[in-house]
Amino acid sequence: MNNLMTESFERVIGRYAGEGDIESGNGFSPDARDMGMDGFFKKVGEIEKQIERITTQLHKLQTANEESQHVTKASDMKAIKQRMEKDVEEVKKIALKVKTSLEEIDRDNLINRQKPGCEKGTGVDRSRMAMTLALKTKLKERMSQFQTLRQSIQDEYREVVERRVFTVTGTRPDEQMIDQLIETGKGEQIFENAIQGHGRGQIVDTLAEIQERRDTVLELEKKLLDLQQVCCYEENRYSFTLCSWTCQCWSMHKEIC
Repeated sequence: MNNLMTESFERVIGRYAGEGDIESGNGFSPDARDMGMDGFFKKVGEIEKQIERITTQLHKLQTANEESQHVTKASDMKAIKQRMEKDVEEVKKIALKVKTSLEEIDRDNLINRQKPGCEKGTGVDRSRMAMTLALKTKLKERMSQFQTLRQSIQDEYREVVERRVFTVTGTRPDEQMIDQLIETGKGEQIFENAIQGHGRGQIVDTLAEIQERRDTVLELEKKLLDLQQVCCYEENRYSFTLCSWTCQCWSMHKEIC
């Protein structure tokens, strides 16, 4: 699977290999194939597919989170929680696989430098390094979106609790009251007066839903924080090379033109 970036670097490989005809539309020259680019592009394509799978899981989680804002039963909230936990675990599996594949490409890039014409600083080497870094950056950006989702879940949880209290009591809760419900999930005292007017059954159902929602938020927060650790070392290790990568791409662009 080749995206626009892959196709762009295929043309670069043809240029630097010295044999490729860029204008004829050849992807890259026979010499470039001898330089290990066939296997490299295959691995890049597989990683791109896996990152797309992560994107799909992100969209599923975002949809489930939106759905959770409208449920009012503890049983419905529990079902959504189970779905979201399963999706987060799937993301973790995929991310670990991508991380392993990127580490393998790192090793391959160093080994490939031993081939004639592929030494450090050559067109082939710069293309491989730039594409590898682009994949790492793409993965990092995608994973950061899960932390944005985590913050959204927390913020929306607070809003839902506030709405539930207002619906049952008819009174807008203050910050301290909301904090108490979020911290403990228990609100018998808060709803004490409402119990007399609405009946205990309805209040118990509301409290059960709030408790289940609290459990969901806490569990998802833990799993999403764990997910953040999967690729955090990549950020520390490679963030300093982003500027270098940009310069490499600009340099290659000027040589093509």
